[in-house]
Amino acid sequence: MDNKEKNTPRNNGKAGNTRGEGRTQRPQAAGGKRRSYGKDDGEGNQQRSYQSRKSNNASKLGGGYRRRNKSNKYGDNDYMLDDQEERKPFKSYPKQQSKGRGASRSQSGRSEGAAPRRPMRQSDDNLVRLNKYIANAGICSRRDADKLIEAGAVSVNGEVVTTMGYKVKPGDVVSYGGEVLRSETKRYFLLNKPKGFITTVDDPHERHTVMMLVENCCKERIYPVGRLDRNTTGLLLFTNDGELAKKLTHPSSRVYKIYQVELDKPVVHSDMRQMLEGVELEDGRIAVDDVQYQGDDRRVVGVALHSGKNRIVRRIFESLGYEVLKLDRTVFAGLTKKDLPRGHVRELTSQEVGYLKMI
Repeated sequence: MDNKEKNTPRNNGKAGNTRGEGRTQRPQAAGGKRRSYGKDDGEGNQQRSYQSRKSNNASKLGGGYRRRNKSNKYGDNDYMLDDQEERKPFKSYPKQQSKGRGASRSQSGRSEGAAPRRPMRQSDDNLVRLNKYIANAGICSRRDADKLIEAGAVSVNGEVVTTMGYKVKPGDVVSYGGEVLRSETKRYFLLNKPKGFITTVDDPHERHTVMMLVENCCKERIYPVGRLDRNTTGLLLFTNDGELAKKLTHPSSRVYKIYQVELDKPVVHSDMRQMLEGVELEDGRIAVDDVQYQGDDRRVVGVALHSGKNRIVRRIFESLGYEVLKLDRTVFAGLTKKDLPRGHVRELTSQEVGYLKMI
């Protein structure tokens, strides 16, 4: 490469700034004047722009040179245009009004020319269906409440209501059986029932009832879910949630229960096998889910079953020739007697209540 080529304004007197020997030089501009890639400092010397030097340095790779990408004529290129070429301004287009989503809106927030907004319907959040109101009062389940409404046993503000789906407004007075009903907070309690108490709300013979054990638990009226015999001990659930009580006592729910049974004589394996296969009783065939010995004493066994029939455990063993001496319910619907002494009661946690509602 000769000295003339090395002293061009492009190289500014420095050798080695070409992109490689043998490459074709840039064409000259019109009139024989070489295209200028820099600014004139007034003395004929071309000064490379900062952008051009930065782009040229960035093109080096591994001691060689990498071909730079072709840039937009009016963008951020790596060389300056000469004075004969002028930068053309971008065209400005008038701002168009959007016709769809995002169109201009008036101060009220509605699109110009749009139809007037329909008035919002009055909220029904404060209205409660009559059957739900009765169930919340702890009278019965919603399904049974529908039967009471259909029979004309419920009145609202002194008028008998037989319409299904009737909604109670705040301030309405709902009456059933001559008593005013009030929606109560749902409460759930678990009792470890002792021996000698009968499971009933009211006893005409004035015997000891389970209600005596929970009378100071809360101001709401709660009642037992299911029943235990007078001589049977163990877990008994109390609540004023009529819908949940109906669900737990219905045979289709198949609530899981475990009993610890003490008998008058050791239980033989053949009888345990018979209990698993099924035992014929006066009201049908019944089979337990599991039966196992509790410790070394063969007179004490644990029985797990889902049936909710009356005195079902006692009747099973009596049909096989055994006499039940002690019967204790240790598990009811996943609830246990842990940290609950005999005769004591505790309130269920929110997690336990949620589990019962999922059964």
